[in-house]
Amino acid sequence: MESEVRTVSLNTGISVPCFVQGNLEQTADDGDAPLLLLHAWGESWRSFDRVIALLPTSVIVAPDLRGHGEADKPESGYALSEVAEDVVALLDALGIKRAHVVGSSSGGYVAQQLAVTHPDLVASLTLVGAPLTLHGKPAFASEVEQLTDPISESWMRESLAWYRMLHAVPTSYIEDRVQDGLSMPASIWKASLRGFYEAVPPTETGDI
Repeated sequence: MESEVRTVSLNTGISVPCFVQGNLEQTADDGDAPLLLLHAWGESWRSFDRVIALLPTSVIVAPDLRGHGEADKPESGYALSEVAEDVVALLDALGIKRAHVVGSSSGGYVAQQLAVTHPDLVASLTLVGAPLTLHGKPAFASEVEQLTDPISESWMRESLAWYRMLHAVPTSYIEDRVQDGLSMPASIWKASLRGFYEAVPPTETGDI
């Protein structure tokens, strides 16, 4: 199935790269919702590479979220509600009326916000290692607040140890995540984390 990475201009004022596999026009015609993949904090759409390879016949949309990967990196707009509105704007720009939404880690937090505020856009919701709440300052926030540019590669590698590995992970995957992290300025690491922990948890504001 053909795929490409498109640069998509959003009505929220930013542009983001978005991996697109398959024919979006066809899904609009036959009502079959595509799969929307939302990555974790500090990562990019490429964190789904291995999953995408296992879904060769699926129509897939996977963007870089605001501030991450090769997406625009404005100084503001990182509140959870604003990041979710970027996703709404992306679906609108691509002509997608509904999607099967998969959120990994904090991408699942964004997915929950989307499901609460725009349930009409969510055909199904799959949460992978996603929290029900990120409210309150996490223990590692003070460490993130001390980051300066350029981001230290050694810090980036050490930060990956915050997450338990339950099985072997390919070295190439780790290296890709290191590069994702190094692409983010210190100010965006801080702003995006604050946007998560200062937000009211989605499930406390509405039902999914």
